[in-house]
Amino acid sequence: MDFGEQLRKIRADRGLTQEQVASKLNVSRQAISNWENNKNLPDLEMVVEISMTFELSLDQLILGGENMNNMTEKLLKDGSETRRAKMNLISIIVGTALLCIGVACILIKANSVEYIDSAGFLHENFFLLPIGFFFMFSGIVTFTVTGIRNIVAKLKSRKMQ
Repeated sequence: MDFGEQLRKIRADRGLTQEQVASKLNVSRQAISNWENNKNLPDLEMVVEISMTFELSLDQLILGGENMNNMTEKLLKDGSETRRAKMNLISIIVGTALLCIGVACILIKANSVEYIDSAGFLHENFFLLPIGFFFMFSGIVTFTVTGIRNIVAKLKSRKMQ
């Protein structure tokens, strides 16, 4: 039994109209109708609210006696998308930090003073150039890998649909 049928059955068993259920959940009657007709599905917070309102466990509400239905698939998909979004955010932050460190190293090198001391030794912080370029390259690689992972994930999701 899919989520819409499960919600309709729960509502009918309790002798409630869509309007009454909507007022209990603080949503529109159209939202209840859309959920029951599987036009769309409620978000996770609303699923918990429905469970508490009708005093059902989440297993009873979501699974409805079967191993998997459309709500279960939606929750699994939302979870994987959330993880992917978090990883993308972390990758962007790391890539930006690497680029900023690289640019800072190059700017420090460009604005530093080189001099020869009285003993004839040249004092120069040349080492900042390769370090700066390394950090910039690492940042660009991070952005590139993140972009390729996103493209591959989108292609896989389109292929599965």
